[in-house]
Amino acid sequence: MNVFRAGGGRRLEMTNGGTAVFVDLLMLSVSALAREPWHFRFAALLTLQDQSVMGRGVVGFDLEDLDWGDTPQEQAAAKNFLLRVLDLALSGHRWEELTYEPPWAEGYLRTYRAMVEEFDPATARGEAGVLPGPQEAAMASCVRHRVLGALPFWEACVFCTAGV
Repeated sequence: MNVFRAGGGRRLEMTNGGTAVFVDLLMLSVSALAREPWHFRFAALLTLQDQSVMGRGVVGFDLEDLDWGDTPQEQAAAKNFLLRVLDLALSGHRWEELTYEPPWAEGYLRTYRAMVEEFDPATARGEAGVLPGPQEAAMASCVRHRVLGALPFWEACVFCTAGV
């Protein structure tokens, strides 16, 4: 089971298929909105949730383990970005391009959005190595799928590795 946590016992557990859909939808949105270094670092973290590469049933992360920034302003900006990503995904952004129907996706996205909304980045521990560093940020775009790729970790995007 793949688990995404937000501290305080809040967690979103998903099947392998549900996780793949969740990551696909977030990648479509994060790729459309990323502009700042933290955005591209978060995109890289999402690429590391690709079960086609990392293995099925072993992905997920805890919001408490992320480096949200050093100042309250940086932390608020990072949280706001993640909420905008979730809102764009919930709007159905590029869902029509998927090769499958995501019947449970809206519920997963709404649950995770509520978790992020309640989360206070000032309480984060910022565990080293959880959020990829600036040199590992997802800056390259997959031309075929128009999403940020997984460079420098591997050459393909989450859609390429899934064979889409």
